[in-house]
Formats: sequence, structure tokens, C-alpha cells
Amino acid sequence: MSTPNPEFSRPFDVRQAQGKQPRLEADQAERAALAERFGLVRIDSLVADVELATRDRAGGFVVEANGTLKAKIVQPCAVSAEDLDVSIDEPLFFRFVPRSTAHVPDEEVELSAEDLDDIEYDGTHFDLGEAVAQSLALAIDPFLTGPEAEAARQAAGIGTPEDQGPFAALKGLKMGKD
Repeated sequence: MSTPNPEFSRPFDVRQAQGKQPRLEADQAERAALAERFGLVRIDSLVADVELATRDRAGGFVVEANGTLKAKIVQPCAVSAEDLDVSIDEPLFFRFVPRSTAHVPDEEVELSAEDLDDIEYDGTHFDLGEAVAQSLALAIDPFLTGPEAEAARQAAGIGTPEDQGPFAALKGLKMGKD
């Protein structure tokens, strides 16, 4: 879960995370960099309030992070490219676990639903900011359309997505009665 230069890096030491309740707020430069990374017009605000809890397990500490992500973004309409104001309010849950040394690359691994929020870390630090940034990316609707979308479709001579699907030709057919 790492990027070469995370725009919103907030490293925490697993040995000192217990009971911390950090508020992560992106500054203007971080918001601009994240907006570019995610193809947004801009990010007006990005705040995550999180509560951290740790437990010791063989091989290192497990850190659970529960909280909320609130953001105000402006993203382009998927059809007309008009600017759309979007408010995001998402629950957060991450489990940071020590990187497993038993994993073999390219080995098929079965994951349970509980495993899907596990984020591996190396050493003694995990990056809560990057986890929040990736949660923001997942909360963005890539197919969001605004009020001008229909007019833009008509001007371009294309129909709605429903008119373009594999069953569009069947839509106009009527079933004959016997």
C-alpha cells in the first residue's frame, strides 16, 4: 500500500499508537497533489478523524484504525466535463499488520472479508495518511454525471448508457401475441 512519494503521508509508530485519536487534515499543497493524482478538479477539504488501538501478536503489533473521512471535492462530470461539487462522508476501518514473511510471491491466496482491510507495514511504522488517501480514491464515483450530461450526450449524438447496452436493440421490439 505504498506509493513512491505519498502526497498525504502520516506515518505512525506502531509502538506508540495505542489510544491515539489523530485528526488528519490535508493542507492546500497535499489537496492539490491528491486532486491531480485522482483526476479531480480540486479538493476543498479532506479530514479524517481516527481512533487507534493496538494489540501485540507474534511477529509484531496489529493496529486497528476506526474513524470517518470527510471531504469536499470538485470533480468533472463523466459526460459533459462540468464541475460537480461532491461531499464525501465515509466510515474508515483499517487493520495494519506486520508484513508476512511466509507469503510467497505469485502464490494464490484465499482472502476472507475480514482480510480485505489488512494493510501490511514494514518495520515499526505504518502510513495512516496514505490509507486515508486511498479510501478517498475509492469513495469517488468515476461515472458521476451532472445536470448537463443529457444535453452533452444529445449534442454528441449518443444516447444514454441504457441505449448503448447489449439489449438496446431488444428494447424497441414488441412481442407478438399468439
